[in-house]
Amino acid sequence: MCLSTLPTSFIALSRWRRSLNPWLQRQLVAALARRPAGGRAGRQRGFTLIELMVVLVIIGVLAALVVPNVLDRADDARVTAARTDVNNLMQALKLYRLDNQRYPSAEQGLQALVVRPTAAPAPINWKPYLDKLPNDPWGRPYQYLNPGIKAEVDVLSLGADGQSGGEGRNADIGSWQ
Repeated sequence: MCLSTLPTSFIALSRWRRSLNPWLQRQLVAALARRPAGGRAGRQRGFTLIELMVVLVIIGVLAALVVPNVLDRADDARVTAARTDVNNLMQALKLYRLDNQRYPSAEQGLQALVVRPTAAPAPINWKPYLDKLPNDPWGRPYQYLNPGIKAEVDVLSLGADGQSGGEGRNADIGSWQ
C-alpha cells in the first residue's frame, strides 16, 4: 500500500481508520507519523534507475539513427575530394600539353608535373605545374594512364577498396566522370 494514497485530511482519515482492523490502524498511524511533510518518505533527491535507463535508451536510439548518416557523409566527402584532385591533375596535364605539345608518357607519369622528366621524350618548355603530387583520400597515389582507356589520358583513383571497378564508395573515380 502506498502512503501517498492515504487520506490526508483529519476527517477523512478518521472515517477511513474505523473501517480497518486495530493492528493495521496502529501500523498506519505509525507510518503517517514518520512521513515527512514534503510527501516523500525517506527518499533522497536524484534519479531513479528507471529514469536513467529511459535516458540511455533514448541516447542509444538517437546514436543508432545519427552515426550511420555521419559515416556516410565522410565517405561522400572523400569521393568529392578525389573528384576535385582528379580535375586539378587534369588541368595541370592540359597545361603541360600546351607547353610541351604532348602529355607526359606513361613512364614519366604524374611525377612529370612536379619534377622535370629525364626519360624520353624530353619536354621542350617544362616548368613545375604542381608543388607536390597529392595522394587520393584513401592514402594511395593517383593512377595515370597514357594512352587512356576512356580518353587520350586518364587520371583515376581506385576508390576506397584500392581495386579496379567496384560500386558505391569502392567505385573508381576518374577524369572521364
